[in-house]
Amino acid sequence: MKARTLPRASASGSTLGARERVLSAAYDLFSRKGIRAVGIDTIIARAGVAKMSFYRHFPSKDELVLAFLQKREQLWTHEWLEAEVNRRAVTPRKRLLAIFDVFDEWFQREDFEGCSFINVLLEVVDADHPARQATTSHLANIRVLLRALAEGAGVARSDDFARKWHILMKGSIVAAGEGDRLAARRAQAVGRLLLAAELDGRRGQPHERMAEPCSG
Repeated sequence: MKARTLPRASASGSTLGARERVLSAAYDLFSRKGIRAVGIDTIIARAGVAKMSFYRHFPSKDELVLAFLQKREQLWTHEWLEAEVNRRAVTPRKRLLAIFDVFDEWFQREDFEGCSFINVLLEVVDADHPARQATTSHLANIRVLLRALAEGAGVARSDDFARKWHILMKGSIVAAGEGDRLAARRAQAVGRLLLAAELDGRRGQPHERMAEPCSG
């Protein structure tokens, strides 16, 4: 089953307001080049807005970065990863494994850009910086999804499991960025072992709950 194209922020155009054009330009530039390497002037030129208009909507670059991270969660976490996993599998256990099927196709793409949340963590080392705090929150929201799947699959310690699964996800993304195009398949193989170990003590208990089918 072929994955759908990764959602992108709306393309700039005359039908979009200045704020949307700026955010769209920043989304494309930040996701591909990082937040430090891209300056305000580059974003303004790409968005085709006046500098005064830019600062009217985003008084600082930090505020634009926070909006970008929120948009990334909407488009990458929910509209792409979560939706694609739900489309491919029905049960919680299969949905956990399907994450790496989706990743595998993503890693083969020529425009594979890596994880913006991981990239921001590496770029911003100050623990009190708003961008770093926002990034850790967005990553925690991914674990909320993983925890729900773990609970649905019958995993007893769902938070601990979600953190382990998240390590597999993040590690595979970094490995793919390093050039390992098979990273998702390797991570999935380890994930199968982890699932088997976690569910081994559940033998004789009721089967995992059936997740609600994806709507839409």
